[in-house]
Parts: sequence; C-alpha cells; structure tokens
Amino acid sequence: MKLKTVTIEGKTYAEVDGDKPIYIHDDGKEAPHDAAHTVATISRLNGEAKTHREAKEQLETKLKGFDGIEDPAAAKKALETLKNFDDKKLVDAGEIEKVKAEAIKAIEDKYAPIVQERDAFQTQLHNELIGGGFARSKYIQDNIAVPADMIQAQFGKNFQIENGKVVAVGADGQKIYSRTRPGEVADFDEALESLVGGYQHKDSILKGGQGSGGGFQGGGQNSGLKRGDMTAKDKADYLKNHGQESYLKLPK
Repeated sequence: MKLKTVTIEGKTYAEVDGDKPIYIHDDGKEAPHDAAHTVATISRLNGEAKTHREAKEQLETKLKGFDGIEDPAAAKKALETLKNFDDKKLVDAGEIEKVKAEAIKAIEDKYAPIVQERDAFQTQLHNELIGGGFARSKYIQDNIAVPADMIQAQFGKNFQIENGKVVAVGADGQKIYSRTRPGEVADFDEALESLVGGYQHKDSILKGGQGSGGGFQGGGQNSGLKRGDMTAKDKADYLKNHGQESYLKLPK
C-alpha cells in the first residue's frame, strides 16, 4: 500500500482523515492508518509471543523427563498392566476392564442429556450470531440487491464463532482483518464487504452502479443475474421471493 498525497502550490502533502494519514491499499481501497493503535497492537502481540515462548520452553523442560521413551503407547500399556496387577488382590485383571467400561458408560449415559443440551445451545448461538448478522447487516441493506438469505447461503460458510464472537475467514482460510483497525479482526459488515468484493459474480448481487455489470435490479431481464449462475439454493430462494414468471424472464 502507499500513502495518499495531495499537491498544493507545487508542494506535496500527505492527505489525512482527522489526524490519521490515509493509505491506498493494493486493491485501490482507501483507509486511514491509526499509528497509535498499530503500536499498541504490536506491543500486545509481542507480549503474547513472549508468553507462548515461555510456555513452550516450560513444556520442553517437562518433556526431557521422557527422553528414551520411543513408543509412548507401549509405555502407557505397560503402566496399565502393572496397575491391573496391583488391583488383582480385589478382582481379576480381565474383570477390572469390564468394571471400568461399565463405569464409563454409566457416566456417559448420565451426562448425555447435558451434552445434547449444550450442542443444541451452541447451534442456537451459531444461528443467532451468524444468521442474525446477515439479517441485520446494514451493508446488505445498502448495497445488495438480492435477499439476505441468498447472501447467507453463499457466504455463511466463511463465518464462524470464536469465544462467543463472529469471526470471518477468506477463501484461503485465514481470518479477515480490519483495514481501519490494524491488528484487529474485521467486524461483520467489513468482512462481508471484503468477501463480496472478491466474489466472481458480484455484479449479479450488487445494486445498480456498484458493480461493472450494473448489478441485480429486482428480477427483470436486465438484472445481470443468469439462471445458469444460480445454485439450487439460489433458484429456490429466487422463486420464493419473485415467482416463476420472473425467473423464466432471466437470461440463461
């Protein structure tokens, strides 16, 4: 990226937004650079790196005690065999495995409803945070010409929940970071805008004037949306919102 400048009376000055210089990214988008925030983020990341390094060194120190053990599975099995010999005073080594299995099954059966409830809650949380993000998105309301559920069908897989927050990833599987808040992940709308910008059929979903093809304008023959570009989900959603007659008017 490069600094955006302006020339006044033969002298070149950096263009700013408030007290922040504006930079032009490689894709032509402009964003102010918050230097103070960047320095703070770098300091925080350095602190985290130090913590991870120290934890790694501690773990390596502990692992030195296991030097010479080439087959951990065999070592674990040997220890379990010795334990069974110690328990032989109470019950045969073969029977104790049966007792252990029954105890484990009893615990699993007891907590199965709790696990199911947890999984159901996680699914509900996922649907609310991600599905609600698409439903409430101002970016979709202002820029997208197709229903929000069609956008969710296309880009929903790029959003996931981490520590109770929505995080977006790009086609490469890497997190999408904010351009205005260096070092921080992008919020929902900023991430969605980035994903739409890299979508090969973006002209078919953007409102008129925002894509090189004019965008989708509500289902007419000049919408830019083609039946051949639609997935089965896109087709079902389109028919639901616009009807069979409008669908048949779309170019193939």
